[in-house]
Amino acid sequence: MSLRILVAGAAGAVGRRLTPLLLRAGHHVAGTTRSPMRAEALRAEGVKPLVVDVFDAAALAEAVLSVRPEVVIHQLTDLPAGLDPARMAEALVANARIREIGTRHLVAAAQAVGSRRLIAQSIAWVYAPGPPPLTEAAPLDLGRDGAGAVSIRGVAALEEAVLNAAPMDGVVLRYGRFYGPGTGVDTPPAALPLHVDAAAYAAFLAVERGAPGIYNAVEPNDEVSTAKAVGDLGWNSAFRLSL
Repeated sequence: MSLRILVAGAAGAVGRRLTPLLLRAGHHVAGTTRSPMRAEALRAEGVKPLVVDVFDAAALAEAVLSVRPEVVIHQLTDLPAGLDPARMAEALVANARIREIGTRHLVAAAQAVGSRRLIAQSIAWVYAPGPPPLTEAAPLDLGRDGAGAVSIRGVAALEEAVLNAAPMDGVVLRYGRFYGPGTGVDTPPAALPLHVDAAAYAAFLAVERGAPGIYNAVEPNDEVSTAKAVGDLGWNSAFRLSL
């Protein structure tokens, strides 16, 4: 069944791999970006571009209203290419702000137009220490100090907003650390790697599969369980996009 789908962050690393999957499945896809140049690239690929800043709640609400999406996929981040260490301290604060404030605005805009499902990007390396493999029911490490604390607070705010976005179904994908096209990282990270195509595939499957809730999406490892995503979504971490 063809759906109206809005990808927030369609020009980002995951968004660029996700939109072809949605279009090939016959969905009508709109995508947000802050860049007019990237908007033209989206249009050329068959995506309806919406140039909007997620922090401008009124403009975002108007953009979402123009699409009236049945499904919204939140892939917004604000991180430097290749996770440049020199820029990461500042970037983590900016990214947490998107997760908290940007997510709040996106949820409100989607609720206002009657969207029925919201799928959002989270991360899988924020669990509190515990016996492995950690499942989605394990608690987040909310007591962590130092540089990682700001990320965890942002993640917690995002997940709370998405999972409590009634009457929408809220789905949270806790991704591993990205590598692959558009990420600036060519080889799998040592801990919890995830190819960007497999990340996009998880979001694609979640459009029509899986109950509301949280799903870990990482490559096979001893630390974090992906049994729920594999069983409920039919996800495969080996998926690669054929362009």
